[in-house]
Amino acid sequence: MSDTALEPRTVTRYHLPFDTDGGIASRAAIGVIVLASDYTLEHEFRAMLDIPGVAFYESRIRNDPRITPETLKAMEGRIAEAADVILPGTDLDVVAFGCTSASMVIGEDGVFAKIRSVRPDAACTTPITAAFAAFEALEARRIAVLTPYRDDVNQVVRSYIEGRGYQVAVMGSFNEESDPVVARIAPASLAAAIEEIAGLADIDAVFVSCTSLRLADAARDIEARIGKPVTSSNHALAWHCLRLAGIADKRPEYGRLFTV
Repeated sequence: MSDTALEPRTVTRYHLPFDTDGGIASRAAIGVIVLASDYTLEHEFRAMLDIPGVAFYESRIRNDPRITPETLKAMEGRIAEAADVILPGTDLDVVAFGCTSASMVIGEDGVFAKIRSVRPDAACTTPITAAFAAFEALEARRIAVLTPYRDDVNQVVRSYIEGRGYQVAVMGSFNEESDPVVARIAPASLAAAIEEIAGLADIDAVFVSCTSLRLADAARDIEARIGKPVTSSNHALAWHCLRLAGIADKRPEYGRLFTV
């Protein structure tokens, strides 16, 4: 017998049969535009959106890690491209722009116009849009606001929130303009700051503004200590994305907002 006859034969079979299902986004496909300098949003979203049939897909938008009104405004022209590269040709239920302060500097309508120029059929949201929806769901009018921002950005935040008819009853800030530093603010420091400002005025809820700050895992425990609902940019945004996509699942482990 020849050596050739002993060699194993290669078998090739094309067109194997298969079935398809709804995939990992059978209930909802959510697109999120994440800042290039953001360390936190994706981490918190993975936990809060860990629901069967729900998936989120993100792109990164170039930004300056220094948070100033000028650097925030500079992102406006990059939003459409960032939305366009999230699963091109695939329908998304929701597209979220993941920057709280830029959403206020640019304006929600300006952000939505950029997203809808490439994703005309998707529902749109931003962290501040989600925060307003959260305030309504929680029946909150007097808000304690905690930010990491410097004063000129804080003034934009206060003015924007009060321009929508809410009262910023107390405002606290870490006064830090570097995103990488903000992302490393310890959860214990965040909790202590929330407790401090919540005790300074009669409030209905606390809003922590900035997608770099880590609140989601601690929200329920902080609420138990201060007796008021607490939400943040990522916390409200994840909840609002779910509700806009028609997902009403309750996640009480993430606090009061995720039960409404």
